[in-house]
Amino acid sequence: MITRIVKMQFTEDHIDDFRSLFVDVREKIRDFEGCHGVDLLQATQDPTIFFTYSHWDSEDALNRYRHSDLFAVTWKKTKAMFSERAEAWSVLKRED
Repeated sequence: MITRIVKMQFTEDHIDDFRSLFVDVREKIRDFEGCHGVDLLQATQDPTIFFTYSHWDSEDALNRYRHSDLFAVTWKKTKAMFSERAEAWSVLKRED
């Protein structure tokens, strides 16, 4: 299983718009094949910074989502609200 962390920074006037968009799509993302959940986190020091934190069966499952219509539509709307370019990481939990 992998975890996908995406850091996004928004203009102040789009914070509520993004939060509403996330509420609208989070269940669709959670229901996407291979997804085991997605959470939205907001930075405590800077309220314009958000992170999505999602769990996927594999990089292949994540890529199927990233090439889906759901992602294309959601990302287009989200990207238009950015004040900075997004950053993303796929990570593995290490027990050793």
